[in-house]
Amino acid sequence: MKRSLINARVIDPTNGRDGQYDLHLDGGRLIAIGEAPAGFSAEQRDDLAGKLVTPAFIDLGAHLRDPGPRYKGSLVSESAAALAGGYATILPRPDTSPVLDSASHIRTLLDRARDVAGVRLAPLGALTQGLEGDLLANMAALKSAGCVALTNLRQPIRDLGVLRRCLEYARTFDITVVFQAQEAALAGQGCAHEGAIASRLGLAGIPESAETVALTQWLLLIEQTGVRAHVSLLSSARAVELVRDAKARGLDISADVSMAQLHWTDEQLEGFNANFHLEPPLRSAADRDALRAGVVDGTIDAIVSDHLPHEAAAKSAPFAVSEPGMTSLETMLPLGLALVEAELLSLPRLIETLTFSARRFGLKGGMLEVGEYCDLAVIDMEQEWRVSSETLVSAGHNTPLLGMLLNGRVEEVLLGDSCYA
Repeated sequence: MKRSLINARVIDPTNGRDGQYDLHLDGGRLIAIGEAPAGFSAEQRDDLAGKLVTPAFIDLGAHLRDPGPRYKGSLVSESAAALAGGYATILPRPDTSPVLDSASHIRTLLDRARDVAGVRLAPLGALTQGLEGDLLANMAALKSAGCVALTNLRQPIRDLGVLRRCLEYARTFDITVVFQAQEAALAGQGCAHEGAIASRLGLAGIPESAETVALTQWLLLIEQTGVRAHVSLLSSARAVELVRDAKARGLDISADVSMAQLHWTDEQLEGFNANFHLEPPLRSAADRDALRAGVVDGTIDAIVSDHLPHEAAAKSAPFAVSEPGMTSLETMLPLGLALVEAELLSLPRLIETLTFSARRFGLKGGMLEVGEYCDLAVIDMEQEWRVSSETLVSAGHNTPLLGMLLNGRVEEVLLGDSCYA
């Protein structure tokens, strides 16, 4: 279809574009920005005055629950949730059932994704077999099958010699390693930030050092091996400092933070709401402020959803024994816009953080290039909507935002040559 989107505010941070433009599409390909080409006649013309058009978002590490237990979600339900949130591409995590540690598992997932009218997948493969931290996965085969990066998530690799070999092999095969820093021995059975609030509530704490000790080890080995790396889900002020210093020393490293960490602190634990049981835990207000500052100054490159849908029973247990995680793909945009409204972040910077993964992991998308196929999000920043079981399309409704009125919603995602409302 030939389609023109006119009078919209268009933000494309990669190309430094922020203003009112007309976009002209032909079969999913962006053929002009501004005036339509000679002889172009749109079959559909949409006046988007007052609306925002951006490159569709890309998310690192959302759990699509597929393959795995269907009562927590499926490729169909979570793909729909991603589209509703403005996402065109997801880099799903590998702790599925079975674990994405072989080329055959990756190919099966990608084959299934092609049968679903949903987002594009660029999977993260397991760094070690079964994510058990003992034997290296077949990195070359995983990359050949379609993995864009490797990770062991928060599963420990206790033998630092094994970890070093993992990074050396990843460097050899030119594949990015994604890591979530947590020293298991220090985290123990904790479920909350170690501090006065957790102590008063009788909740076992996870100290900041569980993150920073592991992060320091990783950074030293990254420096030694020269591997390209990305640290995911930062949660503490000290970790931000460590990443800032590593970048200043020239390490090939990038970083992200979840939207939840930019909004909430361990003060939310006062009501024992299990929807605030996250991993890593919500930390202090000082940590949150440092994370926000890291996003603003570029130390933190991306804001991610950390989407982890659960069934109701997983969150109905007492806080300490509930399952950690939050459904979040559909609420990322309004929570991001709330940061913009509070003047904590500019709107172009928000869009940049939501599309950063395209550049870091060598993916198409994340920008508007004339002559190329592009994924677009059409956004109504003024639309109010209430978060409820009826408005969420994810199989998981485990969010503390249930019942709340949010501002800003994605109207459409134009994905290549297809359009999803």
